[in-house]
Amino acid sequence: MPGPDDRNESARGQAWDWVELSHVITGGMITYPGLPAPEITPHLTREASRDIYAAGTEFAIDRISMVGNTGTYLDSPFHRYADGSDLSDLPLSSLVDLPAVVVRTVDSASRAVDVRAFAGLDVAGCAVLLHTGGDLHWGTPAYADNAPYLSDAGAAWLVQHRARLVGIDAVNIDDTGGGGQRPAHSVLLAADIPVVEHLTGLGQLPRYGARFTAAPPRVSGFGTFPVRAYAAVPAAQR
Repeated sequence: MPGPDDRNESARGQAWDWVELSHVITGGMITYPGLPAPEITPHLTREASRDIYAAGTEFAIDRISMVGNTGTYLDSPFHRYADGSDLSDLPLSSLVDLPAVVVRTVDSASRAVDVRAFAGLDVAGCAVLLHTGGDLHWGTPAYADNAPYLSDAGAAWLVQHRARLVGIDAVNIDDTGGGGQRPAHSVLLAADIPVVEHLTGLGQLPRYGARFTAAPPRVSGFGTFPVRAYAAVPAAQR
């Protein structure tokens, strides 16, 4: 639950709560089976820095080695397409302060989030966040087994109805057991719709009313990178 420091009064006088939606990145953790874990090491230790700075002044400079697909991360079109927009090309309007629509399928008997889950929803210009409950298995072998995913028809529907961004709290937006095909990635990224995977905590958000942000650094020639994903939720809806 957000504490006193997680509440902000907007210019309109409405109180907002800030909700974390990202996993913490730690050295050695596995995000996706088969990909290397991050390595976090010191570049300059505090002890060594004492020889550089004035007495009583010390700093730590750290190094991290990781693949872009680490923790909660965002896929840009360049992740899938050589001529697609990379991280440095993404407009802030596709990443920051987006109206969120939360689609809950936690109790669904099907792993696929299909068109039926979007019936009656207006998603134009919105971050569509798929709350599947997959994050409950984060850090365990079950996280990658028979995981929820967005169907190809569901992805096509989101493109047709002009979603701005799509996120999921599971290991992949696609069915990783689908023989190597990635229809949801292909359809969404071809339409310049960024994808955020490995979200967590979506159960804290209302179906409508939250504002979603997930902005990666501007790295040229890079398709995927971790994000600090979060939502602002009107306090009255908490």
